[in-house]
Amino acid sequence: MKLLFFLNFCKKNILRTNKVLNFFYKMQSKRPLSPHLSIHKYVLTAVFSIFHRFTGIALSLGAILLTIWTSLIAIGQDYFLIFQFISSYFIFKIFLFFWTLAIFYHLFNGIRYLFWSYGKMMQLGVVYKSGYVVVFMSILTTILVWLSV
Repeated sequence: MKLLFFLNFCKKNILRTNKVLNFFYKMQSKRPLSPHLSIHKYVLTAVFSIFHRFTGIALSLGAILLTIWTSLIAIGQDYFLIFQFISSYFIFKIFLFFWTLAIFYHLFNGIRYLFWSYGKMMQLGVVYKSGYVVVFMSILTTILVWLSV
């Protein structure tokens, strides 16, 4: 008797779960997607904040490669020659250029955020101007570094 009750209980719950899942599937397939991302224009401060996070991640990955490079120097000349061969490719130079750009962008934008932490330069016009200054200084210093190399 208990087994029959248990099996009947399971059957009802499985059918009920199936009905609920079908209901949710039908609701999702007929409803339009929410336009919450497409109706807003991109705000410059939000874009700079996102790029600040991306450059932080890129700097972390570059720091790992820098650690590998110094480890290869310490291991010996044979391993360093392998790394030197890999680093002679043009794509590696492009990666280093963008990594240098990320370093300076993260640095200058971090300084900008420090000013904001103290409540300075918070007027809307100054915020936008300082964002453009961050981009300009990042590109300028990156070019100066690569011209000096």
